Amino acid sequence: MGRPKAGLRFEGKTFFARVLEGLTAASLDPIVAVVGPRQPALVRALGSPTTLVNRDPSRGQLSSLKLALRYLSAPGQAVAGVVVALVDHPVVARSSVAALVQAVQAAEQPILVPTYRGRRGHPVVFMREVWDELLATPDHLGARAVVRRAPRRVCDISVDDPGILVDVDTPADLEALLSRAAPASSTRPRRGGRGGG
Repeated sequence: MGRPKAGLRFEGKTFFARVLEGLTAASLDPIVAVVGPRQPALVRALGSPTTLVNRDPSRGQLSSLKLALRYLSAPGQAVAGVVVALVDHPVVARSSVAALVQAVQAAEQPILVPTYRGRRGHPVVFMREVWDELLATPDHLGARAVVRRAPRRVCDISVDDPGILVDVDTPADLEALLSRAAPASSTRPRRGGRGGG
């Protein structure tokens, strides 16, 4: 992108603020932001209660997730699972996050992925029973490798939200998002999210 995605804006709010609002509305606690070495001040200014710094983000998204999992595995942290939300997916509806969280209670599988018209997107839920596997997976393979390793462990949660598929990686992606006249809830997806498989 050429600049921190967390500070990019859509419909008057930063990407980070939009993602944070979805997690907060679902009453998730704690909320942890993992950022690159040049972004802690930016994210703290945007309201993240806990910020971890990935000193080498070039290793990939899984390296950031591992930092969060190690933090959440520390003594005193009674966390049953994580909702992994990416800052470059800024138009995920709050209702989609809520649907994932609600589905955890009934799902027997340890991985929950939202789908829109059969396509998987973000955010993704990883229950604690797969954390050790995520931590043992090589960074370059990504969390997707764990999702794909045993399909029966994955619960697809259908949501009426094309925003779970909208991934803003480049200036062209951002321009396309900003040029759309339709509300975020009816934004047509550009392509499927990567981490959900």
